[in-house]
Amino acid sequence: MPILLPCLLAFNLGAPAQVPAPPKAAAPAYSLRLLKTLPVGGEGGWDYLAVDAETGRLFVPRGSRVMVLSLEGKPLGEIPNTQGVHGVALARDLDRGYTSNGRSNSMTVFKLSTLEVLAEVKTTGENPDAILYDAATRQVFTFNGRGKNATVFDAVSLAVKATLPMGGKPEFSACDGRGRVFVNVEDTAELLAIDAKALKIEARWSLKPLEDPTGLGIDAAGQRLFAVGRNKLMAVVDARTGKLLAQVPIGAGCDGAAFDAGTGDAYASNGEGTLTVVHGDSQGRFTVTATVPSKKGARTLVVNEKNHCVYLPTAEWGPVPEAKDGKPARAPMLPGSFQIVVVGPAQ
Repeated sequence: MPILLPCLLAFNLGAPAQVPAPPKAAAPAYSLRLLKTLPVGGEGGWDYLAVDAETGRLFVPRGSRVMVLSLEGKPLGEIPNTQGVHGVALARDLDRGYTSNGRSNSMTVFKLSTLEVLAEVKTTGENPDAILYDAATRQVFTFNGRGKNATVFDAVSLAVKATLPMGGKPEFSACDGRGRVFVNVEDTAELLAIDAKALKIEARWSLKPLEDPTGLGIDAAGQRLFAVGRNKLMAVVDARTGKLLAQVPIGAGCDGAAFDAGTGDAYASNGEGTLTVVHGDSQGRFTVTATVPSKKGARTLVVNEKNHCVYLPTAEWGPVPEAKDGKPARAPMLPGSFQIVVVGPAQ
């Protein structure tokens, strides 16, 4: 996934059948809205945020470091020398955190309680992007974009336990807490299921016609996956079989998907400046229950299941420069304008 500006995902295994799902709560009685904007500032791109709901801290990758903020945007510390950092995985049971450093082809390990850097270890593939801690097996997975593989580390000893070929460029990942890990493969439009105990790929499920899959959320209890793609669709997938349960329209420019177990809502963060909210009923029907204004460029997200708020990083943007060599140009970020948009229950 590119730092600063993201993308989307999609899915298909034939006609979308409406398969009965585990009972879910009715659509929330509360409404969601943009609550506030945290003016963080600072230089550097960004990718995926992480949240420690227990301590109320946000971990924000910023190119060469990870900023650690309170939920109000107050600086609490920093993890330095994480070159090209894309993501942060948190292991509260081990009091550790892990970062995927895309430019240095490495993973930084830090003490979660104090933010002290403990080690930096090399990955077995280039450009580690998504990173995931699987508590069921006490392993850390880095999904290496240019390497087209995943490195599996022992989360305690940091020894490399395996290198798993992905067959394409891996993007975002999720785990079910039972020893299964899932990851989107962007350039082949597939969703992979990995047996984290046996360290092997169990299944490869086609995501077509969805394009360039990136963001992935999971309802671990209900065994549902929520994947997003460039063609403005969210795919709801049975995590046990790979069967497509529903396709739901979302906004343009999405790079992030997430699920809040407390509300039963799935989210898609759309760079056009909206947050799509999707909810499933007891009959297995998934529908868009809200489209909440966010801000332009807010393409990734993290959900805090403790306060049911969604945090979306973005910035203010200058005019788009003229295209060069036939390649479209991106609007530049205005210096010091980095911010985090907070969407949550109306108060």
